[in-house]
Amino acid sequence: MAPSAAPFVSALVAFFVSLLIGPWLISYLHRLRAGQRVREDGPKTHLTKSGTPTMGGIMIVIALVVATVFFYPLTDNQIIMLFAIVGFAVVGFLDDYIKVVAKRSLGLRAREKLVAQFGLGLLIALYASARVGTDFLIPFSTNTLELPVWLYVPVTVFVLVGTVNAVNLTDGLDGLATTSVAVSMTAFGLIAFLLGYYDLTVVTGALVGGCLGFLWFNAPPARIIMGDTGSFGLGAALAAIAILTKTTLYLPIIGALYVIETLSVIIQVAYFRLTRGGRVFRMAPLHHHFEETGLAETTVMIRFVLTAVLFAAVGLLAFL
Repeated sequence: MAPSAAPFVSALVAFFVSLLIGPWLISYLHRLRAGQRVREDGPKTHLTKSGTPTMGGIMIVIALVVATVFFYPLTDNQIIMLFAIVGFAVVGFLDDYIKVVAKRSLGLRAREKLVAQFGLGLLIALYASARVGTDFLIPFSTNTLELPVWLYVPVTVFVLVGTVNAVNLTDGLDGLATTSVAVSMTAFGLIAFLLGYYDLTVVTGALVGGCLGFLWFNAPPARIIMGDTGSFGLGAALAAIAILTKTTLYLPIIGALYVIETLSVIIQVAYFRLTRGGRVFRMAPLHHHFEETGLAETTVMIRFVLTAVLFAAVGLLAFL
């Protein structure tokens, strides 16, 4: 099969696998009573989502793995990318499971999540430093930035953990994280193809197909929510593709939407503490602020996704 066709085939396989297992998974999660608990201090319009099955990221991960293994044998880079996605998704699954099934409202403790995330990040960073190299491609340039291993490893761990949690913060509206990550991953898939990482384009295609299949059930009003299972896995996928293709410096450009969402939370919390109750935004993350101004959830979601398309285009221009 021509390298240019592989990502399209993997996307189609993942899409149809998602459609196939989606109804069964939704039914099973209903029986498990794995319903989402909506924050009482969140937008009031979200209260109707209470009880919607969560942990739907399982659908994306299964579809992605099946579509990638379809092209067996796997390369080392494919294996490490699957390890990142599945590993972080498992952490998210444990968090979801404890919250909605074991009924412990906070899920995994923050310290437990961070230890697991940093542990996975360290393993991936050590692999990348040994097998991929410690240089980064510089956007809008043909030059590279070489880091010593002692600096490359912590930077890579920070990128992984930061991206995972940034995508998690973005996952607050039906279809937002799913669609925006599909857009960002498409951009990285194109870059990976142009750089000759044809094996990784199979994984990017599979992730996009899995996201679109999940969107079939997640489109407003959502029948299923991805939960931390999905957002952690998707965040890990974005970070991993950037690390493995040496395009880590492109991540803040292509993934600028997630950076903005994270900054809105940091600014809100810092200002609240400094002023003892003051707020910059009506609610954080930023997508909730726009909901609180009276915009419909679907309107906010579409505009944020269009913003993600814009940033993806800028990232591609930075590469070309």
